[in-house]
Amino acid sequence: MTAENLFYFELLAPITGIIALVFAIYLAFQVNRYDIGPEKMREIYMAIRESSKAYLIQQYKTIGIVSAILAVVLYVTFDLQGHNGTPLVSFSFLVGALFSLAAGYVGMDVATRANARTAYAAQESLDVPLKIGYYGGLVMGLFNVGLSLLAVTGLYYLYGEVELIVGLGFGASLSALFAQLGGGIFTKAADVGADIVGKVEAGIPEDDPRNPAVIADNVGDNVGDVAGRGADLFESMTAENIGAMLVGVSLYAVTNNFFFIIFPLLARSIGIIGTIIGVPFVRARNWKDPMVPMRNGMIATTLIIVVGMYFLIDYTILSMNLYFAALIGIVASLLIFLVTEYYTSHKYRPVKEISESSTTGSAVNIISGFSVALESTALPVIIIVGSLLGGYYFGGLFSAEMDIGYHLGGIYGTAVATMGMLSVAGMILGMDGFGPIVDNAAGIAEMSGAPKELRERIDSFDAAGNTTKALTKGYALGSAGLAALLLFQAYLAEYAKEVGIDVSSVVVDLVRPEMIAALFIGGLLPFIFSAFAIRAVGKAAFKVVEEVRRQFREIPGIMEGKAKPDYSKCVEISTIAAQKEMIIPALMPVITPLIIGFLLGPLAVGAFLISATVTGTLLAFMMNTGGAAWDNAKKFIETGQFGGKGSEAHKAGVVGDTVGDPLKDCAGPSLHVLVKLINTVSLTFAMMFVLYGAQLFA
Repeated sequence: MTAENLFYFELLAPITGIIALVFAIYLAFQVNRYDIGPEKMREIYMAIRESSKAYLIQQYKTIGIVSAILAVVLYVTFDLQGHNGTPLVSFSFLVGALFSLAAGYVGMDVATRANARTAYAAQESLDVPLKIGYYGGLVMGLFNVGLSLLAVTGLYYLYGEVELIVGLGFGASLSALFAQLGGGIFTKAADVGADIVGKVEAGIPEDDPRNPAVIADNVGDNVGDVAGRGADLFESMTAENIGAMLVGVSLYAVTNNFFFIIFPLLARSIGIIGTIIGVPFVRARNWKDPMVPMRNGMIATTLIIVVGMYFLIDYTILSMNLYFAALIGIVASLLIFLVTEYYTSHKYRPVKEISESSTTGSAVNIISGFSVALESTALPVIIIVGSLLGGYYFGGLFSAEMDIGYHLGGIYGTAVATMGMLSVAGMILGMDGFGPIVDNAAGIAEMSGAPKELRERIDSFDAAGNTTKALTKGYALGSAGLAALLLFQAYLAEYAKEVGIDVSSVVVDLVRPEMIAALFIGGLLPFIFSAFAIRAVGKAAFKVVEEVRRQFREIPGIMEGKAKPDYSKCVEISTIAAQKEMIIPALMPVITPLIIGFLLGPLAVGAFLISATVTGTLLAFMMNTGGAAWDNAKKFIETGQFGGKGSEAHKAGVVGDTVGDPLKDCAGPSLHVLVKLINTVSLTFAMMFVLYGAQLFA
C-alpha cells in the first residue's frame, strides 16, 4: 500500500460523510415540494410542528445545563491535569452532546414537514405518500450517519489519538438518553391519556379532533419516536465506531497496519454508498403493503454493502476471515429484522394470538401479551450470541494469519462484525422515521375530516409504520449488544494500559465479594431505571387524563363538535412532566459506574458492566417487542377482526396497548442507550478508577 493510496482512503470517510449530508438535504427539498393540503390540514400541521419545536427547545435547555456541568468536571479532571489545560476530552464531550441533539432536531423538523404532505398525497396514489414518508425518514437516517461519521473522523484526525475522542461517545450517549427518555415520557403520557379517555371512556375514534390530547399525542410521535430515536441512533453509531477503533489501536500496535484503526470509518462509508444506491428500489408500484417496497430497498442496500465490503477488506486488510466476520454482522441485522417482524406484524401467530385473547377481556389480553414479550427475547439473544461467537471465531482465524494473539484477533473480529451490522444503519433509520411520519399523517387525515378512501390508504401505511418502528428498535438493541462487548473490551484494554499489563492478563474474578456486589448492582440498575421511567409515564398520564376529563365536563359542545378543545393545555402538561421526571433516571447510569469504580475498584466496574448489559438488553427486547405486539394487536382488531372498532375485544386491545406503550416507547428504547452510556462513562473514567479507586477487599 503506497502513501498516496493511504491518503485517498483517509479521505473516503469525510467525503462520504459530506455526501450523506448533501443527499439528506436533497431529500428534504424533495419532501418540501409537495403540497400540505387544504386549510384544515395546514392548521393541524402547524400546531404539531410548532408544539414539537417548543418542546425540544425546552428539553435542550435542560440537557444543555447538565452537559455544561459535566464538561467542566471533565475539563478539571482530565484536561487541566493531563493535557496542559487544552480542552480535548471536554470539547469532545460537548461535540457529542451537541451533535446528538442536532441529529434529533433535524429529524423532527423534516418529519413534521412530511406528515401533512404524506396525508394529502394519499388521495392520488400509493407511490407518492410512500415516497414522501420514506424520504422524510431517510433524511434522518442519512443526516445521522453522515454527521456521526464526520464527528468521529474530524476529531480523530484533529487529535491523532482515539483515546482522546472517547468523550464524544459519552456526550452523545448522555444527550441521547435525555432525549429518548424525555421524549418517551411526553409521547406516552399524551398517548395513554388520549386512549383512556377518548377511546375507552368516550368511545370516540383515535385522532378524533374532539379529544383535547390529540395534538399532544401527535407531537409526541415527533419528539419521542423521531427526535429521541435520532439522538439515540447517532450515539449508537458514534460509540460503536469509537469502540471498534480502540480495538484497532491495539492491533495496530503489533502489526503497524494503520487500516485496522480506520477500517470502522471505511466500513461506514460503504454503508452510506449502499444506502444511497438502494433508495430508488423503494417504490410502491402496485404493492398494497408498504413493507414490500421498503423490504426491497433493504435487500438492495444489503447486497451492495456485501459486495462493497468484500473489495474494501480485500484491498486494505487482506483477510477473507474478517470479511466473513463482517458478513456475520450484516446477516445478524437481517435476522433480527425478520424476528422482530414476526413478533410484531399482524400476519403472524403472536399478534393474532393477542388479538384473539382480547375477546375474553383485558386481563387475558395482558397475560397473552406478556407471554409474547417474554418469549420474544430468545431468538434475538441467540442471534447476538451467535454473532459474537462467529465474529470471534473468524477473528481468531485471522490472528493465525497475522501471527498475533488469538484473543486480540478474536476481539477485532467481533468489532468487524459490529461494523457490518452498523453498515445498514442509514436504511434502517429511514424505515424508522417513516413510522411516526405516517402515524402523524393518519392523525391529520382523521382530524381534518379527509375522505374515507384517503384515510383507509393512510391507515395501511400507519400499520406498516408501527412495524418499522419496532424493527428499528430491534436493530438498535442488537447492535447495542455487540457494541457493549466492544466497549467492555476497550475498557479492559484501557485498564491494562494504565496498570502496565497485557490485556489478556486482565481477570475479572467473579468469586470475590466486591465483584458479586457489582454484579448484583449492575443487574439491578436496568430494573430500577425502568421503574422510574414507567412511573414517570404513569404520573404524567394521570395529569393528562384528568385534564381531558375536565375539558369534557367543563367545555360545553366538545362532544357535539361545536366547541374546540384546548389542545395546548395537554401539550403543556406533557412538556412539564417530561422535563421534571427525566432528570433522576437519566443521571442514574452516569453516577452508578462512578460509585462502583471509586468505592469497589476498576475491576468491579467490569463485573458491573457485564450484568447491566445482560439484564438491560433482555429487558429492552422484552419491552420493545412486547409493547409493539400489543399495539399491532389493537390495530389488527381495528381492521374488523374479532368485532372491530368499538367491540369489547377492541376495548381490551386498547387497554393492552396502553400497558405496552410506556414499555415500547419510553423504558425499552431508553435501556439500550443506558447500556452504552454506562460503558462510555466507565471507559472515560477508567484512568481515574485505576488511580483513585478503592480496593476494599484487596
